[in-house]
Amino acid sequence: MAPSLPQAYRRRWWMAVTAVIENLLCSAVLLGWGSLLIMLKREGFYSHLCSENDSVIVSLGNSSGGEVEEWLSCVDQEEMLNLGFTIGSFLLSATTLPLGILMDKFGPRPIRLVGSSCFGLSCIMMAVSASNPLMLSALIFLALSLNGFGGICLTFTSLTLPNMFGALSSTVMSLMIGSYASSAVTFPGVKLIYDAGVSFQVIMWGWAGLALLVFINCFINWPLEGFPAPDEVDYSKILTLQELPLSEQKGASETLRQKNGDIQHSTEKLPNGPDAPSNDVPFRRSVFSPIFLWSLVTMGMSQLRIIFFMGAMNKMLEFMVTHGEEHPSEELVIEAEEKVSFYSSIFGTLQLLCLVTCPLIGYIMDWKMKECEDEQPLSAGTEKRQTSKPNRDRKIQRVTNTMRAFILTNLLLIIFGCCCLIDNLPLQILTFILHTMVRGFIHSCCSGLYAAVYPSNHFGTLTGLQSMISAVVALLQQPLFIAMVGPLKGDPYWINLGLLILSVSGFLLPAYLFYHRRHLTQEKEARDKRAVGQEMQALNHTEANGYKPHSNGLAAVEA
Repeated sequence: MAPSLPQAYRRRWWMAVTAVIENLLCSAVLLGWGSLLIMLKREGFYSHLCSENDSVIVSLGNSSGGEVEEWLSCVDQEEMLNLGFTIGSFLLSATTLPLGILMDKFGPRPIRLVGSSCFGLSCIMMAVSASNPLMLSALIFLALSLNGFGGICLTFTSLTLPNMFGALSSTVMSLMIGSYASSAVTFPGVKLIYDAGVSFQVIMWGWAGLALLVFINCFINWPLEGFPAPDEVDYSKILTLQELPLSEQKGASETLRQKNGDIQHSTEKLPNGPDAPSNDVPFRRSVFSPIFLWSLVTMGMSQLRIIFFMGAMNKMLEFMVTHGEEHPSEELVIEAEEKVSFYSSIFGTLQLLCLVTCPLIGYIMDWKMKECEDEQPLSAGTEKRQTSKPNRDRKIQRVTNTMRAFILTNLLLIIFGCCCLIDNLPLQILTFILHTMVRGFIHSCCSGLYAAVYPSNHFGTLTGLQSMISAVVALLQQPLFIAMVGPLKGDPYWINLGLLILSVSGFLLPAYLFYHRRHLTQEKEARDKRAVGQEMQALNHTEANGYKPHSNGLAAVEA
C-alpha cells in the first residue's frame, strides 16, 4: 500500500539517501561507456564483423577453467557498439519529455516502478546475450536501450524529492544530479570486479537483483501523489500532522491533496508576467519564452560536447599513444591497450567527484535565499506591510544565482575544451575532472533555472522537452565519431576545435539572464514606489478626516 503524503514527508531523509544510492547504482550507468565497451569487446560482442587482416586479438582475462578465450576486435566492431551507446544515451535524455508529461499527471511513483523494472530487464538481457555473443549480439541494442530508459526514469523521478526540503531544495537537487552524474563510476567499478575473475553473466544477474530492491523500496515508501513545491503547500502543516492520531491523519492528508490540486502560482513566475492569474498561464507561453529558447541552445551544445567525449574517449586516448600510425607494432598496440584501460579506470573513478562538486553549484543556487522575503498572495482589500527592513526579492535572487552558476559552468566548459586540444596523456586527468564537474553543474543549473522562472506544473514537461531536444542534438556524436575514426584517421583535433568554438554560445543564456534580472529589478522598484504612494495617500486621507492614527509598529518601507 502506498504511503500518504504526510507519511512520505516523515520518511523524506530515508527517501533522499536511498535515491542517491539508487541513482549511483542504477541510473545513468551507461555514461561509464568506456569501461563497458572494454568488457563487451572481451566478451566477443560483434567480433564476427572483424577479419584477421584488419583486426587485433583481445583476450578474455577471466575465463573459467583457466583457459584464455580470444576474440577479434576492429573498427567495424567499435562503430557498431558505439551505435548502441548512441541509442542508449539518446533514450537516456529523449524520453524525459513523455516522462515529464506523465509525471506531471500521475506523479513519480509509477514511473519509478517501471524504470526499475526496465533496468533489471536490461541486466538480464545482457547476461543472456553474453552466453552466446555470436548469435545474440543484437540483443545488446535492446539491452542498452532499456538501460538508458530505466536509468532516466530513476533520475527524473528523484528530481521531485527536493521540494520537501525547503531552503535546502537546490542543495538536495544538486545531490540528486550529482549522484546521477557519478553513476558513470559504476561500470568502471564493475570492470574491476570483472578483472578480478567474476563472470560477466554473474555480475549482470546480481545487478538485476539490485534493481529488484529499488522496485521494492519505491513500492513501500513513495506516495501516489507528487511532491508539491514549498510555495504550493505549507510543509510546516504536514509536521503538525505527525502528532495527530492515525485516524485523523487520513482526513488531513486528503485536505492537503485537495490543496495541492488547486495550485496558485506566482504571477512573477514567467518573464513579463501578466496580470492574469498565473495558474491560467498557457504552456506554450513557457515554451516560447526567451529563457527557455536560450536554454535549449546552451544545453544542446553542452550535451553534444559531453556525450561525444564519453563515446570517443577510448579512441582519443589510443591516438595519443599511437599518434595515428596505420600499422603500429605489437608492442605499441599492447601499450595503447594498457594506457586506455588505465585512463578509462581513472575517468570512471573520478565520476565520484560529482557528489563532492555538485553541492557547490547547489550552494551557489541557494546563496542568500534564506534572506529572501516570502512570496505570499495578498487578500482582497489588504496591503502588504513589513515590520522590519525589507528582505531580498526571492525571484531576483534566484535569477541572479542561476546566472552566476551558468557563467561558472561555461567557463569550466571552455577550459575543458582547451585541455582536449593538448596532446598530453597526464593532462587528460584534468580534462576528466573538468568533464565531471561540467556534467553535474549544467543539469543542476538548468533544473534550478526552470524551478525559478516557470510554474511548477510546467517543470516536468519543460525539463523533458529540453532533454529530448538536447538528445536529438547529441545524436550528432555518431557521425562525428565515424568522421574521426574514418577520414581523420583517429585524430580528434579538428572536431574538438569546432566543439570548443561552439561552446562559446553557452554564454548567451547568462547574458540574457543579466538583462532579465535588470528588468525584474525595475519592475520591483516600480511596484514598491506604487505601494508607498498608495499608503501615503491613505494616511493623508485619514488625517484629512480628522483622525490621526497612533503608531502600531508597522511602517511602510521604501526599498
